[in-house]
Amino acid sequence: MKKKQKTVQFTLVTIGMLLFVLTYLYYPSLDKVKTPEKQTAINDLEESLKGEQFTSFEQLEYEGLYDFDKQFKVKSGKAFIMNDEPDIVHMTNMHVFLYLSDNRIVQITSDKGRYNKANYNCYFEQNVVATDGETTINSQNLDLLATKNYAEVYNDVELKHETGGLAADKIDYNFETKLFKISMFDNKPIKMKLIQ
Repeated sequence: MKKKQKTVQFTLVTIGMLLFVLTYLYYPSLDKVKTPEKQTAINDLEESLKGEQFTSFEQLEYEGLYDFDKQFKVKSGKAFIMNDEPDIVHMTNMHVFLYLSDNRIVQITSDKGRYNKANYNCYFEQNVVATDGETTINSQNLDLLATKNYAEVYNDVELKHETGGLAADKIDYNFETKLFKISMFDNKPIKMKLIQ
């Protein structure tokens, strides 16, 4: 064989071995790195439900209407329904879609939370992210109450928009009107940056 052919064959074998290592050894380990955070939320929820009688589900999804004409969808990675509280669904990897009247879609995600099937209220906890494509809100808690026209966002709140951003303890945000009310728990000044 010529030296050039040997070099090409060696290169192809090396690439093949590299692809094998990446596919079967490295790639599966990446999934394991991400899993502990998700598994922690599941373990925390299961620990809080210890001693309770419940039914568990994988990939649970609810769809419905609020205000008689606005569609919403609630999804979870894993869900638990207590036998003594059948209307409350405890969820991990909670994901809600709100379809607004101006055709915007609000997406809210969190590591865990609760959904009330009777009144459509959602309570998000841990690593909450809410966005409508223009505004993004990060926090540790968000209460989306069907009886109110706004979401109560609190604990380490950061609101980001292309025109500026702010940090506060609590924000009441209306996704329809894009108006918000800002407050701090201990009368500290609000940190806000507006750009016009």
